[in-house]
Amino acid sequence: MSDNICVIFGAGNEFPTNIVLPPDIFIIAADGGFRKLTELGITPHFTVGDLDSLGEKPDSENFRLLPHIKDTTDTFEAVQAGIGHGCTEFRIYGGTGGRPDHTLANIQLAAMLSHKGMKAYIYGRNYILTCITDGKLELPAKDIGFVSVFAHSDVCKGVTIKGLMYELDNAELRNDFALGVSNEFIGKDAEISVKTGTLCIYYEI
Repeated sequence: MSDNICVIFGAGNEFPTNIVLPPDIFIIAADGGFRKLTELGITPHFTVGDLDSLGEKPDSENFRLLPHIKDTTDTFEAVQAGIGHGCTEFRIYGGTGGRPDHTLANIQLAAMLSHKGMKAYIYGRNYILTCITDGKLELPAKDIGFVSVFAHSDVCKGVTIKGLMYELDNAELRNDFALGVSNEFIGKDAEISVKTGTLCIYYEI
């Protein structure tokens, strides 16, 4: 395995149709994500779940059954397994498009990983959700597409946005007002940074 990258498939029904995974990435199925991987002809290295979305134990030796009554989600437990494997970057497919509360839980999971200095990217059908904490995100140039920036922390200070239609310089964002929604690519490399706090970022791919 290379680059400490972990790909996790959940049970959500939104993810890109043209998924191409390098052969050397660690792949984990989170419960019903095992079925989606099977449909794609991909065999995970590890599977975790309480079987509420998969329904039956998968035909896999590397499977860990989780209790149905627990304080965490299957995706959270998949991330913990990836961390235990030494992974520091997580690409989550099937983490949106199902129950909205699970989508929100996955965004919180991405925020938690950013607090720990790790990276998480949640793939929707044509977009990615990610979080940064006291850091920056660089986006390659695109001619069209939306980018939205939200404060996940109560207050995010020193927010700077460059290379998008609407720029900010050392601004303050709060989590009770969506000032950063619906920005746009304009054919330039873009950079979003925050000095203090955690930002949740949506961008189209």
